[in-house]
Parts: sequence; C-alpha cells; structure tokens
Amino acid sequence: MAMKDVRVVLAHGAWADGSSWARVITALKAEAVNVSAAPLPLTSLADDVAALNRSLDRTEGPIVLAGHAYAGAVIALARPERMKALVYVTALAPDEGEKVADVFYRLEPHPEAPKLAPDSNGLIWLPEGAFATAFAQNASAEDRAVLAAVQRPISLNCITVPVGRPLWKDVPSWFLVAEDDRMIVPETQRYMAERMKAKIKAHPVDHTPSVTAPTVVVDIIREAIRSVTGS
Repeated sequence: MAMKDVRVVLAHGAWADGSSWARVITALKAEAVNVSAAPLPLTSLADDVAALNRSLDRTEGPIVLAGHAYAGAVIALARPERMKALVYVTALAPDEGEKVADVFYRLEPHPEAPKLAPDSNGLIWLPEGAFATAFAQNASAEDRAVLAAVQRPISLNCITVPVGRPLWKDVPSWFLVAEDDRMIVPETQRYMAERMKAKIKAHPVDHTPSVTAPTVVVDIIREAIRSVTGS
C-alpha cells in the first residue's frame, strides 16, 4: 500500500475552521496524499460527530484521522470502520464518561489563557486579543488577523456532555504535545497522551501548530500514515 492509498481527514477545533489546516494540506498534497478537512458546526458534540461522519462517508479506503484541540473528542467518537490511526494535535482526549470541560479545566490555566464565558446564545467566542496571547502567539500578525476573522464560536453543548467509549482504546494513536501551549496545559496533554498509550511527540510549539509549525504536524501525520502502509 502506498501513501496515496490512505485518506487523511483533518478536524478543526474550537474558534477555527478548516483553513487552519491550509499549510498541512498543501504539504501533504505535495506528497500525493489524499487529504481533506471536515467542517464541524461546533453546535454540539453530537452534531460535530455527525458532521465528521458525513465527511468520512465521502472518502474511500483506510483513514488516518487527525484532530486539533476540541476535535480530539470528536475524532474519538467517529464511526470505527476503516479507521486505522488517530493523530491528536495539542488535543483534548476525554475518556468514557468524561466531559471535554473536565479535561480542559483539569489544571490551573496558563496566566495568558483567556477568560471564557458563553454569550446569551450559549456560544463561547475567543476574545480577539487572545489569538496573539494564547491561541497562536507564534503566528505572524497576518495569520492572527485571519484566525480572528474566521473564528467560529463553540457551543456549551460541545463541552458539557459525557463522551462514549473513545476510539483511541482500540486504534493506534499519536499525540503532538505542544510544550508552549497556553490554551491546553501541556501537563494535561501529557496526562491524556500517556493514558491513551499514544506515541508522543513533544515540541516547543504553541496551541495552533498547524499554522505556526506545520512541518511538525505533517511529520507526525506522515508517521501515522506509514504505520498504515507498512512503509
């Protein structure tokens, strides 16, 4: 099996959309990898899992599924058929019965982490200044401006419901620990990765390495692909 025979599907996290994967997509496409980014509505965990499954239905062959941040919870609940590897990019990985909020707030937040609260519609928006201080502090001003402009709010219904049995109990997993993450505490990332028995790759990157350190993200996805192809 060649790399082109494996489908890579990417899932964005809160306050982002598929464009946050742009540099990862172009790098994988340059290696003839079949890759797509699933659009998640961020309206509820169930809605996001359903949206991801619809994207998976449009693919063929074995799948490597990668999720950033909140989407770690989403990819773990995808339909298991054809799922060969999971890649967690500075992601959240609640265990069965846990809520996303349980792991997100497991430890004291970074001093630069934004104060988050829902608006009157039950949606949580990221304050614009947080893109520079916590979400992607290593990004250029231009990239931060785009991230802020395209941000998508996340509903409380995404983070306050217990999850089911996660796929990482049955599917090989990789975990990129972001040592300079100011949104998800690195110690929490290591805690989750270790209990998953994931293959851990730690790098001094921020919360959004798909934008600020895409080569690091591509490398870990490439390793997962090779585990599927046997190359």
